[in-house]
Amino acid sequence: MRISARADYAVRAVLELAVQQGDCPVKAEAVATAQDIPYKFLEGILGDLRRGGVVESRRGGGGGFRLAREASAITVADVIRAVDGPIVSVRGERPTGLSYTGTAQPLLPLWIALRANVRRILEGVTIADLAADALPDPVRELATEPAAWENP
Repeated sequence: MRISARADYAVRAVLELAVQQGDCPVKAEAVATAQDIPYKFLEGILGDLRRGGVVESRRGGGGGFRLAREASAITVADVIRAVDGPIVSVRGERPTGLSYTGTAQPLLPLWIALRANVRRILEGVTIADLAADALPDPVRELATEPAAWENP
């Protein structure tokens, strides 16, 4: 599985909004600067996040972006889906839409299991968790395994 630059930037932008926003919306320029995201690229990402119901925007001098709901109600999976679509796909299709025959039949449950595990992690981490540097214990435990840091 690959996390696209778009998804990485989107999670970083939403995290930045969660940390920066008080009573006032945050300007896109401030998010771009704080996270070193190309501004033009961020504009498109913020549009996708708005359409996906993750952020909302306000125009004008006091305008900018803010989270559409509490950070504790937004998962990393929500953010990735808003900008990239389904979290796990095979050849651009959702695993449940695939079928295999013959010796390839065991691939379908493998892809389904992969999707289930990725979803379990990404749906189990909220933007509030990230903002508080408080990853859930199962995620933190996986990240501390030495093999997790090796590139085979």
